[in-house]
Amino acid sequence: MNELQDRTALVTGAAKGIGAHLASALATAGASVIVNYRTDAAGAERVVNDIVTAGGRAIAVQGDVGRREDVRALFTTAREAFGPIDVLVNNAAIATFTPLSAVTDEDFHRQVDTNFLGPVLTMQAFAAQEDLGRSASIVNISTAGTSSHPAYSAVYVGTKSALNSITRIVAKELAPRGIRVNAVAPSASETDGTRAAGFIGSPAAEAAIAEIPLGRLGTPEDYGPVVTFLASDAARWITGEVLFASGGQR
Repeated sequence: MNELQDRTALVTGAAKGIGAHLASALATAGASVIVNYRTDAAGAERVVNDIVTAGGRAIAVQGDVGRREDVRALFTTAREAFGPIDVLVNNAAIATFTPLSAVTDEDFHRQVDTNFLGPVLTMQAFAAQEDLGRSASIVNISTAGTSSHPAYSAVYVGTKSALNSITRIVAKELAPRGIRVNAVAPSASETDGTRAAGFIGSPAAEAAIAEIPLGRLGTPEDYGPVVTFLASDAARWITGEVLFASGGQR
């Protein structure tokens, strides 16, 4: 369980849900982890405490990934704590499901700034590190909705489709430096956010399950091993891929 020993991982949007579990999974694999959050300081500290209690190393760092100055400060703080970041997991995202006619300018920009501009800024900062080793890895968290195209998700799935494309493009740009760039596309999942939104047990959730061949919603625990694999040397010959961890949902 030491696939990422002596490496430092940054997980954006890691105060709860999938991001929190990814942070814990990477710590279990040996990485020192930066738990990024935008507003939920208490949640981020809980994730850090759980990691430290289990014998790992982690700190919580506030920052809005859609703001260049926040990203710059995030990387500076991470470096001061643990050195250069070897693994970047772009998990922070905002999802609003609404008819196209109801999309507002504010909602559009909130989703685009976090879901697409955020990864652009963090990947820029990651690549700007001059002392990266040859095992550097970026994992972007996408969605299986980029293939199934559910109704009422035009902006959210649009941002994730753009993320898939930039994953493949940046993988080619950074390959000469040994930096691998991949994405993971989860299915509809049971998380803190989907429970709070009333999704679990709803007709929409039942419809989503009906589209998943393995017959259930995903959970954060389904994605930790996948992201850990892509971040590790076991995936050293994999870059530019969008891996569907979706129970077969397409």
